[in-house]
Amino acid sequence: MNDRKTHVIKYAHQLFVEKGFQATSIQDILDHSGISKGTFYNYFSSKNELLMAVFTMLYTNMEQKRNEILIGQDAANIDIFSKQIELQIKINRTNKLLLLFEEVIVSHDEELKQFIKRGHLRMLDWLYNRFVEIFGDNKKPYLYDCAIMFIGILHQNLKYYEMIYGPYEDLRPVVAYSVNRIANIVEEVSEKDEILLQYEDLRDFMPSTKNDNHDEIIRCITSLKKKAANDIKSNELLEFIEEELSHNKQPRKYVLESALTSLKGLDIDVSELVALIQKS
Repeated sequence: MNDRKTHVIKYAHQLFVEKGFQATSIQDILDHSGISKGTFYNYFSSKNELLMAVFTMLYTNMEQKRNEILIGQDAANIDIFSKQIELQIKINRTNKLLLLFEEVIVSHDEELKQFIKRGHLRMLDWLYNRFVEIFGDNKKPYLYDCAIMFIGILHQNLKYYEMIYGPYEDLRPVVAYSVNRIANIVEEVSEKDEILLQYEDLRDFMPSTKNDNHDEIIRCITSLKKKAANDIKSNELLEFIEEELSHNKQPRKYVLESALTSLKGLDIDVSELVALIQKS
């Protein structure tokens, strides 16, 4: 993503939070970001598409930081998972995502509602796969139900904890309590062999199931970015590959092959990344 487009997205995000999405006009965005109408429509076909770009940029940054926590760590360590959840909540709060979600939910815009729904399903898919890493393959049949329950437990605990104690910075007590509860539930439902929803029955609804090793690919890209931290060109190519894989229902193979070839030309060892993409 080029710098100017990123600039517009960031300024639009500020306006959407301050004024509200519905109350912000395209002219407001032009005035605030200092671009022309022609430039705006060169980047976005509508204000809706711009809002989706805001969410996409925030999601991508959050996923990258969330995966950085796992680098060099044991994926089965539940404390690492807790840190990922704490980070995600902080990012959501910092960027006022709840305000934007709520405005979309009460709107009558089906395009935006479907986009938000896909984002929620993507989060659910990530939770399910993390739970498999934490609790093991033998618990798989029960972990989709548990991922759904964890979202409810965490959100309600956060809501009422804040209502009683007021705004707070330390998320650890709430996250730890919620994670401990779901760990107990996993053991209970697996012991009693209780299943409500089968993951396999819902695969078609899950945005990232087109790529079962999506998180592994993103971790690999994040690791490569760190190794090439001072190489701007390499990082741009890696970010481009990440966006192509994360936000296109059918990633363009010829585009990925071209980017990977360019990385090889920069003496970047992308053999692992190539293998993961071919496997997906």
